[in-house]
Amino acid sequence: MPETGLLDPRSVRSLADELDLKPTKQRGQNFVIDPNTVRRIVQLSGIGADDVVLEVGPGLGSLTLGLLETGAAVTAIEIDEKLAPRLARTVVERMPEASGRMAVVHSDALQVNELDGDPVTALVANLPYNVSVPVLLHLLQHFDSWRSGLVMVQLEVCDRLVATPGSKIYGVPSVKMAWYAEATRVGTVPPKVFWPVPNVDSGLVRIIRREPPETTATREQVFAVIDAAFAQRRKMLRAALAGMCGSSAAASEVLVAAGVDPQARGEVLGIEDFARVAEALAATRANDAV
Repeated sequence: MPETGLLDPRSVRSLADELDLKPTKQRGQNFVIDPNTVRRIVQLSGIGADDVVLEVGPGLGSLTLGLLETGAAVTAIEIDEKLAPRLARTVVERMPEASGRMAVVHSDALQVNELDGDPVTALVANLPYNVSVPVLLHLLQHFDSWRSGLVMVQLEVCDRLVATPGSKIYGVPSVKMAWYAEATRVGTVPPKVFWPVPNVDSGLVRIIRREPPETTATREQVFAVIDAAFAQRRKMLRAALAGMCGSSAAASEVLVAAGVDPQARGEVLGIEDFARVAEALAATRANDAV
């Protein structure tokens, strides 16, 4: 057993064999087998012994052990019925002094809206590829106690999360992320450090919370405008928002009231612009109801 307690390729395979585990694309399972990559992720996350870390998709525990090594407490959410019960035992076996700082929640992260224990202060996770964006947005919405995070996602998803207005890849994930936080790409991870080996690179996204734009519109109202604007991203906003405004002409009036060019497309608007549009739309609906 390595002195550090971190998992290496041989121990990852041994655990998988013990569990008769066959990683599935359905659950986006790609396990980190390189201790140096784990240490790099933990170092970039900036967490310390005072943190309560939320981890999603811990798998066999590679990153979990690295997080515990800092002295932090970790709550890990794992959906897999084989992996969830094994994780706590892995910690006891490889890092027994940390077992009291470890909690495992056997559940779908998209169904978890609250957790027992101290409020989490940070999110650090190798998010399952297939649900990374929905899970991340869910955790931002329901757990506002964490102020910083570092997540590993498919590189294409990473670039979408950090994209800025005017970029060809700027879209719904980019804008919704901007409502909650500032996201920055801080590194890439090659396929060879995973088992099974994925056919794409991964990206590391640093997340720093910030307050949402000042607006009288609700998050739901703003997100509804974002979804409509990008549903057919090649359309001008006056056409893209016609359905929710009642007509193209009505959408133009709302956009003008918000200080937005009706002929613009969603990809050029920042989160503050979308908030103003949602506010103007809500005001128009309120006036129409009188």
